Amino acid sequence: MSKYVQYYGVDSSPAEQMNLQAGPVSMVFEPELGFLRYIKVNGREILRGIYVAVRDHNWGTITPKVDNVSVDQSGDGFVVTFDVSCVLRNIDFFWRGRIVGDSSGTVVYEMDGDARSTFLRNRIGFCVLHAPSECAGDACVIEKADGTSEEGHFPSEISPHQPFIDMKAITHEVIPGVKARVAFDGDIFEMEDQRNWTDASYKTYCTPLALPFPVEVKAGEKIQQSVTVSLEGDVLDTGEGEVAEDVTFQATGEPARRLPEIGLGVASHGQVLGEEEVSRLRVLNLSHLRVDLHLSVEGWRSALDRAVAEVTVLGVKLEMAIFVSDNAQAELGVLGEALAEAKPNVARWFIFHEGEKSTSAGWVKLAREVLKKYNTNPPLGGGTRAYFTELNRNRPPIKDIECVTYSLNPQVHAFDNASMAETLEAQSWTVDSARKFVGNLPISVSPVTLRPQFNPNATGNDSEGDLGTLPAQVDPRQMSLFGAGWTLGSLKYLSESGVRSVTYFETSGWRGVQETPDGSAEPELFQSKPSSVFPLYHTMAYFGGVKGGEIVPSVSSDKLRVEGAILRRGNWVRFLVANLTAKEQKIRVSYAGLKDTVRAEVMDETFFEDATEHPERFRLRKTEMQGVVIVEVTDEAFELTLKPFASVCAKAAVDNG
Repeated sequence: MSKYVQYYGVDSSPAEQMNLQAGPVSMVFEPELGFLRYIKVNGREILRGIYVAVRDHNWGTITPKVDNVSVDQSGDGFVVTFDVSCVLRNIDFFWRGRIVGDSSGTVVYEMDGDARSTFLRNRIGFCVLHAPSECAGDACVIEKADGTSEEGHFPSEISPHQPFIDMKAITHEVIPGVKARVAFDGDIFEMEDQRNWTDASYKTYCTPLALPFPVEVKAGEKIQQSVTVSLEGDVLDTGEGEVAEDVTFQATGEPARRLPEIGLGVASHGQVLGEEEVSRLRVLNLSHLRVDLHLSVEGWRSALDRAVAEVTVLGVKLEMAIFVSDNAQAELGVLGEALAEAKPNVARWFIFHEGEKSTSAGWVKLAREVLKKYNTNPPLGGGTRAYFTELNRNRPPIKDIECVTYSLNPQVHAFDNASMAETLEAQSWTVDSARKFVGNLPISVSPVTLRPQFNPNATGNDSEGDLGTLPAQVDPRQMSLFGAGWTLGSLKYLSESGVRSVTYFETSGWRGVQETPDGSAEPELFQSKPSSVFPLYHTMAYFGGVKGGEIVPSVSSDKLRVEGAILRRGNWVRFLVANLTAKEQKIRVSYAGLKDTVRAEVMDETFFEDATEHPERFRLRKTEMQGVVIVEVTDEAFELTLKPFASVCAKAAVDNG
């Protein structure tokens, strides 16, 4: 197995990145997608990214094929040119890209497009990303299509609808005394809050959704657009733009929170769990398993029976997601009879209607009449099985439910590793925004998956990603070191945000934490061995080992390179840290009360085989040859060097005073 398969599941080298400089402004260009990322001045992001999307009549995005890339970086400026072909079925659209940066810090990205066939499109043009971590709540000025201007603010809470429309330019202050103006030409633009889908960005895009779509593009039609980023004010070189070699990781000083209840989904492949799978799942110290019961679809009763058998053998509770149709009263009546017979130990119920994006009060009332007769203790919840955006736009009946739920995944708009890493912090933003309208109701994020479970809006906006169509139905990163690091970041942010419970992935198979005993759930595309576990299994085991304990809020000095979590129970502390990049990272971990030494258990490419094929032996390792090192503590801190996509669990006894 190659190191790239171990890193992120596929045998290919990382996408090329080119560092560009335009006077005081730095940025990264990724030729593979024509993506301009992380446009900064003095270390502060002006924009998170600029790219072009070509989307068909179903909002599917045609993956760009980039050729003939030319980069001329000279003095304080640069010129980049490249050709892009977007070809799929009857769609054949070609565009030439040109990006120019000059010594003043002005950057112009131009698209000169030519339709080589006649086809229907919902969108062709630029998408521009502002980072909420840099500008949420900040004042801005919008220049409108009619020539007028208006003052506004980037949304603090996640906006359910477009905060700005009819845009020709937007200006905001990025550092004291310096403003950035982003101007759009060639179409009318508007902004949406992509935090609704856990993207860490506000996205400005064209064409306005209020206009009819799809639109026919005729062969020979020309489409030309540009985005111009310019600075207003004097920029003093503070040297803050330099990327620090070492990443620091430390507690924020905020109060610790109790860890949430952590569970898994019942495997969708339908196979019965084997003895070895059960034994390994017990190591995770789970609180629950989730089962989805579609009461209008044949087969739900057998799914319930299998779920009850699995929670019984694992000694955990059952999280039941119940889906009804318009025949809900009869369906729930049959469910009540099944519950009386199966007698499951229930953690919570969620009620959904097959035709609704978010639970309405009527279905809650019907469900309560049946479910509470079986057991009055488990809370009855509602919300959405889709993204936070559906909860945000269709608020559930707060007075009628006892908990709130929504799901999340990191691949609604983009699928590359860097974009997925960006979504981690945004997961906590969804919880913070939900808290504004659900009050003190417990929040359950369920399920969390690497890939979308389904397309919640096949004929509407955001049904597919902006940077290419989704790959196979499962993601090879499920079995990778990157998958383990991403899971660590997700657990960190959701736990720190105070959710009551969270459900991840599945018990086994390629949406799970381990391969099936015979490997029959494995797509031929991916490489794993029967009866192996995936690296993210160990991430969940590290959290499970502190079940009932606390998470101490923490922060990384570079969240896109390194993420981590601090778990505590009594005087024992676990420092979980992951390298989210393809480059080696040096990390300094600080924590008040640390002294003497810490015991660090490393999971990287060197120990990948042992971690996945012999997890029991891996968890009992003791020597440096097995990936266990004793690290000296100096001034309440210790240092680590992590290989690409590596994770570490460092343990220490701490004097809490």
